[in-house]
Amino acid sequence: VQLQASGGGLVQAGGSLRLSCAASGRTSSRYAMGYFRQAPGKDREKVAVINWNGEYTYYADSVRGRFTISRDNAKNTVYLQMDGLKPEDTAVYICAFKYASTINQGAFNFWGQGTQVTVSS
Repeated sequence: VQLQASGGGLVQAGGSLRLSCAASGRTSSRYAMGYFRQAPGKDREKVAVINWNGEYTYYADSVRGRFTISRDNAKNTVYLQMDGLKPEDTAVYICAFKYASTINQGAFNFWGQGTQVTVSS
């Protein structure tokens, strides 16, 4: 599986950005996708996850209510809509993929390239 990420950039606090991540390869089986982020000097944080049909999602407490993860299975693409961005959201955002029927099953084992999100105050 290959993951192609896009989106990101520089935005002022309170602004919005949308990240996209398209999966290619063996995508016929059920799979979950998600986003992680890593800021300098901090551990990688799981930000949001969506299950194979979009029915179930997970959000980190730090982004719940501001970020929305969604997917378009016809395009094998997941989206992360980020609203109300804060300077502390500044990080490299990394999309991830795992073959799984639920968001908690297994570990992510395919990773996209990171995309920088910078939020200025």
